[in-house]
Amino acid sequence: MKSKKVAAMIAAAVMTATAVPSFSAAPVSAASKYNYAEALQKSMFFYEVQQSGVLPEWNSVPWRDNSMVDESGKDTDKVPGGWYDAGDHFKFTLTNAYSVSLLAWGYLEYEDAIKKAGLDELYKNNMKFAMDYVLGCDLGGGEMIGTIGDTGMDHNTWCSAEVYLRKHYLKMGNWERDYDTVKNSTVAALSAAALAQGYMIWGDENYLKHAKDLFEGADKIRSAKDIGGMSGMYNTSTWLDDCMYAACWLYKATGDESYLKKIESDYVPNFPQENQSTDWKYTWGLAWDDTTQAAALLYAQLTGKDEWVSHIDKHIRYWMNTKDSDIKPFEGRITPDGLSHLTNWGCLRHACNTAWLTKLACDTIFKDDAAKTSKYNAWADSQVNYCFGDNALDLCYVLGMGEKNPKAVHHRTASGIHDDHWNELGKESGGDEGWQTEYAHTLYGALIGGPDSSGNYDMTQIGVANYEYTEVAVDYNAGYTAVLCAMIDENGGTPLADFPVDEEPKWAEWEVAAVLNGSGFSYTEIKMWAMNHTAWPARVQKDIEVRYFFDVSEVLEKGLSVSDIKVEGKSQQYGAGEQGYATVSGPVQYKDNIYYASIKFEDGRAIQPTGQSEHRDEVQFRVSVPDAVDGQPTSGAWDASNDWSYEGVETATDLKKADSLNAHFTMYVNGALVWGEEPDGTTGNCRADLGVSTEPSVSTITTTSTSQTTQTTSKDTTTTTVSQDTDPGVTSGGDNSFRYGDTNCDDEVDVSDAVLLARFLAEDTTAKITTTGKKNADCDGKTGLSGEDTVRILMLIAKLVTEEQMGKPL
Repeated sequence: MKSKKVAAMIAAAVMTATAVPSFSAAPVSAASKYNYAEALQKSMFFYEVQQSGVLPEWNSVPWRDNSMVDESGKDTDKVPGGWYDAGDHFKFTLTNAYSVSLLAWGYLEYEDAIKKAGLDELYKNNMKFAMDYVLGCDLGGGEMIGTIGDTGMDHNTWCSAEVYLRKHYLKMGNWERDYDTVKNSTVAALSAAALAQGYMIWGDENYLKHAKDLFEGADKIRSAKDIGGMSGMYNTSTWLDDCMYAACWLYKATGDESYLKKIESDYVPNFPQENQSTDWKYTWGLAWDDTTQAAALLYAQLTGKDEWVSHIDKHIRYWMNTKDSDIKPFEGRITPDGLSHLTNWGCLRHACNTAWLTKLACDTIFKDDAAKTSKYNAWADSQVNYCFGDNALDLCYVLGMGEKNPKAVHHRTASGIHDDHWNELGKESGGDEGWQTEYAHTLYGALIGGPDSSGNYDMTQIGVANYEYTEVAVDYNAGYTAVLCAMIDENGGTPLADFPVDEEPKWAEWEVAAVLNGSGFSYTEIKMWAMNHTAWPARVQKDIEVRYFFDVSEVLEKGLSVSDIKVEGKSQQYGAGEQGYATVSGPVQYKDNIYYASIKFEDGRAIQPTGQSEHRDEVQFRVSVPDAVDGQPTSGAWDASNDWSYEGVETATDLKKADSLNAHFTMYVNGALVWGEEPDGTTGNCRADLGVSTEPSVSTITTTSTSQTTQTTSKDTTTTTVSQDTDPGVTSGGDNSFRYGDTNCDDEVDVSDAVLLARFLAEDTTAKITTTGKKNADCDGKTGLSGEDTVRILMLIAKLVTEEQMGKPL
């Protein structure tokens, strides 16, 4: 009876909400176990993280900023823009073209579903960003810019993209990265395909002009041997598959029969074959270096020829490991929990690529065979859902989704590392040295490499250096994104209304550490580090000053004057004339008898979060009075014990240790207080240099060169901790109250709450939900509002769940 009751409620809610035509995009059915529109939305976020150069206004990643720009803000790459390939800073035309081509394929086949989910503009923006880069790399006649990046230093440098070029300038002496040109049929053909698709989407004749020329050049070159800087990373080996793939797309874009004739005369007779067989090649899988099956599927779609339809059928059955007599056993392994695992290098990428071809084949060339499409679609769904957590480990391999994600991710910018030490990322402990283990950012939407061939993913053993498991890349997300288009077409889905969320810093971005360098009855000498650990975003700033506060009361009581106090710089990390050189001056009056020494850096951009020696700038300085005045000793005139900034200095043991961090030294960036507390209690915040006026609620102060981590809470912040065993639904009192399910904030949970949420998700502009209401409605244990929250509310009303189960996964 209860199931009938909730079914009736769902029906009532749907009937009410379907007055808004787009409601069907919201996942309500049992088939929509996962919100594929959320996954697609977050995949776009990942591609925005990968953007190089001056970011477009629509980039929504709150912690990214312009990169590969010089000190004037100019993008210095030979071709601006484009996507970084993976967790490093290389740009490959090959992977940009291949990846955006698969995204475009997904869009062209399932445009209506993408629009219905409200993701059309976002999706097209991301595609165009990469396509314009590919266009810019075309030099004519099939010759292209191949790689932009420095083979000699990129893989040896671990820092955020925003500051990488500063490290490059430091080591290489210039602001321009290396690039090469290649005459490679694979690169040119994939670029031709992508631009032909771009023409189909936007009608841009320039795209088509370049696509035609690139294809003509690729067909003339007929070689994939010229790889330039891709060597050791992307060693292209075949060209015919890519030229056939491109010819299919040019035919689709233009209707020009010459492209089909080229395929039939030149490519089909030479189509790859299985070893020691006359069978067309159906093994391996779709990837950046093998578009064989993609070309075959396109050709089957275009011609409807039975032999090509049968070929795609064999490829899918091979991946399903049906063990039919006409196909080989699967080259990889089927894991005990059902993943078709081809290779340890990005196994989930390969599975999703084949799932994409399978879903599309079911919707096109197999659409009249209900039994086959049911069987093949179920397999494709299982591969995609494996990524989301349908596996023995309940591990979601799509970062920023699900309840449990892999901890180690091979991605420099997401890590926020400032000292080039990345080996402990994702581990439980930073070891004796206290290296950083926590990532600065969540890399939402990135599909990580995946498990081993047994389905194992031991997070205690798999680290960042295990690239085959922890890598993320634009090509890893490409087929995965395309298949998501098919999944939302079949299952619907709703993107999150409150995504992306702004991130608060997890540690202090600017810090000062200090130890006592020497002292006497007439002086105090300090050794100090000014440090840049920025990651929200990683950045450098020119105007940086540190202040050391001291009390002159004893000086005045002994009959001396402030003019008798000497503030002077001693040894420094940088010499006069260099950016990091500091001018030490003072004393400067702060208030009454409190004065300070000013340590003002010539150009604070020298303090950059790019390595062990660059993230901090050491300055030694002394504050003193004369040993004697008019022949009289000044004993007792200098007493540092009551000085504001001296507190903690006398007990600090080593600049490399956390006990040297001193919040009574203050740091000012662009004139704003970013670290420390002034003697009158004034505090700033670590993003004040960006114009942010409020301090994060909890600031974890970490130096990755220390053996300890300390945590401080802002004095003006009240932190309330709610035990997981506490029922938050017991509070009441209007719109400021919290109660799971109470979408309209009327202190009751009934069908009207579910209806309001359903209308809101269906983009009914008259359905208004307050901030508190959104919090109340988010009750399915997953971040963000979706149709599953509607169902959970109805289940509560039907008493299929208890209030204690609200807000938790079932």
